[in-house]
Amino acid sequence: MKKTFKIAALVLMVSMTAVSCKKKVSDAELTSQATTAITAYPGTSVEVKEGQAHLSGVFATEADKQAAIDALKKVQGIKDVHDMATVAPVAAPVEVNMVDAAVLQKVNDALKDIPGVKAEDVAGTLTLTGTTTAANARKVKESVDALKIGKYDNKITVK
Repeated sequence: MKKTFKIAALVLMVSMTAVSCKKKVSDAELTSQATTAITAYPGTSVEVKEGQAHLSGVFATEADKQAAIDALKKVQGIKDVHDMATVAPVAAPVEVNMVDAAVLQKVNDALKDIPGVKAEDVAGTLTLTGTTTAANARKVKESVDALKIGKYDNKITVK
């Protein structure tokens, strides 16, 4: 019985020693490993506190962000990943207004017999410019209105 007790005590002591000798990875080491895991994502960072990874920064896409989270979860010693990162908003396409070339050609064709008046695209708006008489200005308006092109800017000077 004494011998069994001594063996049990020895086994208990060896197991306790083995558990206590297990190397615990420091947060600094985990932060270093985690940072290496997300190097493919510029503009992001990670900090590890008590085994908890805190991911921050801006990702290009949601898929990139999820891939970084998955990579952090694979780092041995990280217990959980706290997502504090954002995804960059998709830039709205810049709308460039231009007068349709066919419309511009039709208007210029209608104005070809009226000297001193021309049609052009000014910042995306069909604009009539030039100097003419009152009678010709009326002809210009009637000709352009007959084309039913919609809104235009009349900057013709009447002399």
